[in-house]
Amino acid sequence: MTWNTEWASAAACRRSDPDVLFVPGAAQNRVKALCQGCPVRTECLADALDNRTEYGVWGGMTERERRALLRRRPNVTSWRRLLETARAEHERAAGVGSSSARQAG
Repeated sequence: MTWNTEWASAAACRRSDPDVLFVPGAAQNRVKALCQGCPVRTECLADALDNRTEYGVWGGMTERERRALLRRRPNVTSWRRLLETARAEHERAAGVGSSSARQAG
């Protein structure tokens, strides 16, 4: 899966009322459910982290969760690069595992 630079047009929430993504407290957990299975969740999260987006649910994370992640990883200069690399490595590992499983079967 390649990185989608036009991620907003493919987001699962693109047809939702934007105000839904900017709710307080426990309501954010319901909003995060919109992000489950979104094909561009990673791109959305990387954009929010790289731009230090303060409010709303982005990429399945609340503002509190994003702030905590930014505090834990202060040396990350590009979340896009980090997450894009992690995705590629995950897909490569999954591809290796699935092909060896077919060969063994």
